[in-house]
Amino acid sequence: MRILPLALAAATLAIAACATTTSPTGRTQYVGAVSQEQLDQLGAQAFTEQKAQMRQTGDAAQKRYVDCVVRAIVDQLPAGQRRIAWESAVFVDENPNAFALPGGKVGVYTGIFKVARNQDQLAAVIAHEVGHVIANHHDERITRQMGAQAGVGLIGALVGSQYGEGATRTATQVGSVAAQGLFLLPNSREQESEADVVGQRLMAQAGFDPRQAVNLWQNMIGASGGSRPPQWLSTHPDPSARIGELQARASSLVPAWEQARASGRRPSCG
Repeated sequence: MRILPLALAAATLAIAACATTTSPTGRTQYVGAVSQEQLDQLGAQAFTEQKAQMRQTGDAAQKRYVDCVVRAIVDQLPAGQRRIAWESAVFVDENPNAFALPGGKVGVYTGIFKVARNQDQLAAVIAHEVGHVIANHHDERITRQMGAQAGVGLIGALVGSQYGEGATRTATQVGSVAAQGLFLLPNSREQESEADVVGQRLMAQAGFDPRQAVNLWQNMIGASGGSRPPQWLSTHPDPSARIGELQARASSLVPAWEQARASGRRPSCG
């Protein structure tokens, strides 16, 4: 396992410099604390840890269903991202949750099927999560986090490489946090809004009805029963404002959806 080397490299790069890029919505992003190769390695590591910690479904139909939707979404990505060996896993958990990680890893919790009631609504979930990946949100989060912690926790990883077993254990723990915590903790509201934009466009291009994203979020809010929202909603923008934005975009994306279907992109995932 390469947790420590990844943490060391990430810390060194974060201290040295970061770069700026433009997100799919035109927002300036600070990125570059880790390379794409390291991001992919961290994504694979986090996915492996998740699979070790959580039970996966034994329902073959659920796995085929999720994989079908993932493949339809991935087919609309830029060529470089399509070449990644994308894989998905369905975890047994009542929380209506999902995630996507660099390196082509997609995880869905079985609780999502209670709110994503058809393939278009499931596509809205998965496209949103894939949107985080293609908008460089993981790189952005790591760069921000390492910038804030470079003088504290991540320097500990450098010290651990020089000063013995106890410090090394600390450094390894830091690496584990970088691998799983930085990827699986909630995103910022700014990133969530951007993933909405990217994901809704992506689902329409894949031949899924973009209007169903509105229904999905209405179902998610309804599932809360008026109490605390599900975890997947915890850092998202105000639900009522979000639904209004999804509705407005859906209208403008219907022509793209119709064109996709006319071109033969008619997913039939169940």
